[in-house]
Amino acid sequence: MKRIVLYSIDKCPHCQTAKSYLEQQKIPFRLCNVKTPKGQKEFATTRLRGVPVLKIGDQILNGFSVKEFNKIFKL
Repeated sequence: MKRIVLYSIDKCPHCQTAKSYLEQQKIPFRLCNVKTPKGQKEFATTRLRGVPVLKIGDQILNGFSVKEFNKIFKL
């Protein structure tokens, strides 16, 4: 199974949507808060600016869309 990391911040509605979807589907993931120093450093490696960002295996999904997530996740 692909490892999933959700890069997010606390008050982001799109991040909450992504988190809820993963939880509802019982898909294991690691949450990375980009407001923490460790999270900022890790998020910097994606070279992206906005959240949510999902790292699915070695693929990056910028923003959250169920359709796009499933396309990458099921590969």
